[in-house]
Amino acid sequence: MGKKILVVDDEKLIVKGIKFSLEQDGMSVDTAYDGEEALRLAHENDYDLIILDIMLPKFDGLEVCQGVREFSQVPIIMVTARDDDMDKIMGFEHGADDYLTKPFNILELKARIKVIFRREEKDVRKGEKKNVVKLRELEIDKNSRRAFIKGEEKNLTAKEFDLLELFLENLERVYSRDELLDIVWGVDYPGDVRTVDVHIRRLREKIEENPSDPKYLHTKWGVGYYFQ
Repeated sequence: MGKKILVVDDEKLIVKGIKFSLEQDGMSVDTAYDGEEALRLAHENDYDLIILDIMLPKFDGLEVCQGVREFSQVPIIMVTARDDDMDKIMGFEHGADDYLTKPFNILELKARIKVIFRREEKDVRKGEKKNVVKLRELEIDKNSRRAFIKGEEKNLTAKEFDLLELFLENLERVYSRDELLDIVWGVDYPGDVRTVDVHIRRLREKIEENPSDPKYLHTKWGVGYYFQ
């Protein structure tokens, strides 16, 4: 599947030229000619990149950029007719990823788009590697939802794994039984906090060498549980 791009500019000839060129490279391109339309489209669609002019009717590009950043981290290339350092600074402060000054060569725009997409792909690969979390002899793979102690796989239930993942990602944080029930089982779960106690006990039996003297999953008496 080609990348999905939103091009926002009130100069229709510029929009038409960018759209044609990107579609020649197999990308899918939506267009908007004012800030209000741009924000609507950004809410309604999952874009891979937004090319955003600063000078726009209704909402300017900075307002659009700031609005998009309230709900999305989609890469944004800001475009302006002014070669002004303050414009660049404001663009970056509002969440832009790159900056291009008019008039620009379409080949330069394409080159910057490719750089952003390469960076995104690299970040995804890094993120996949980070899905393996280790703490001393304990290791979990969040992609396959498997847990290991000293290299030996432990057969965890779905909720046991959810608890373990939560604790590993929030070391030292103490969770009450009510909090764990809401986070792992959901606020609409009809059971009570004894469910948490049962799962904590079973999880300790699987990951602790001595469940009565745990080195990972600890109890904060009168408060809840935490990972150390």
